[in-house]
Amino acid sequence: MNVSQAMKERRSVRAFLPRVPSAQDVQSLIADSALSASGGNLQPWKVIALAGEPLQQLTAAVANAKPMDDDVVAHMAYPPSLWEPYRTRRFKNGEDLYKTIDIPRDNKAARLEQMAKNGAFFGAPVGVIVLVDERMGYAQWLDLGIYLQSFMLMATERGMATCPQGYWRRFRDTVENVLAVPQPYRVACGIALGYEDTAAPINELRADRAQWDEWAQLRGFA
Repeated sequence: MNVSQAMKERRSVRAFLPRVPSAQDVQSLIADSALSASGGNLQPWKVIALAGEPLQQLTAAVANAKPMDDDVVAHMAYPPSLWEPYRTRRFKNGEDLYKTIDIPRDNKAARLEQMAKNGAFFGAPVGVIVLVDERMGYAQWLDLGIYLQSFMLMATERGMATCPQGYWRRFRDTVENVLAVPQPYRVACGIALGYEDTAAPINELRADRAQWDEWAQLRGFA
């Protein structure tokens, strides 16, 4: 598989098989992804991969924890009062997701139940927590994004599936306490990692993309 194929095949998977990737496979994925570009070679990330009992301890703690204030969490994920065309894109993505599992918009209880599956890494056998030094700035968060993209593409190349999750920022104090995260590192995101359950309806989602001419230009070309 080449990079172009991995780009086309990669997607956020929300139902996994119980098969556990080997420690060697997970370690090499984490390490090889660090070949990503990093301004000044700062490599401003720490990565913790969990399986078995440590994974269960984290998910159990989060299941019984109170999330951060909703207003704080919302601002960490999206700007307040999201504007067009981004509001529509976000709305459609959510509706398309819930349509795959037949949950209508007015069934708020079922939607909340589905959202809560984030806290179990959607049943993935490996949960990855990605940390960043909170003293870092905008440029280093860009570097972190490059690392995450490399991680997901390489996982796809190696036959694994992923789902990046901002959800874990809602419980970052709990996560950092359970994992004894050294200060000043903070939770940036989580990644569900494993092998896709191809029979699960929710994995039928294929998020669309905005048309090229909505966001890109060519200038000075013949």
